Amino acid sequence: MLSREEEAAVGKDDLEVRREDQDKINKFSRLHQREMLLEDDLKSRAKEKEDLEEISNELELADEDEKVPYKLGDAFIMLPLPEVQQLLSKSTEKIERSVSATENKLGDIREEMNSLKVELYARFGKSINLET
Repeated sequence: MLSREEEAAVGKDDLEVRREDQDKINKFSRLHQREMLLEDDLKSRAKEKEDLEEISNELELADEDEKVPYKLGDAFIMLPLPEVQQLLSKSTEKIERSVSATENKLGDIREEMNSLKVELYARFGKSINLET
């Protein structure tokens, strides 16, 4: 014979998945995919920012009168050192703003995912796995 806890667990395993439950599960899945894409994007932007900072540090050692190559699109052009440093600074600031915006989006997505987790775990208990 089954104990009361086991009977309750058996009953929960047989819960019918309603349309709204499936919609929530699908939404959680889409949010999880977006979260992973944004995390990858953050990693690549962090690497890009690190590279720009490293280049800026290297250029501090260069001669002020020297022209240095600067990549614009697919081509390199020779520009005066102060102008290149200014362009690198602007690029770094642009990346920082982009990282901040991406982190905000990521926070919103995680907040929504947690809300969906609470709702779905309340309905399905241990019979659903939403751990990412």
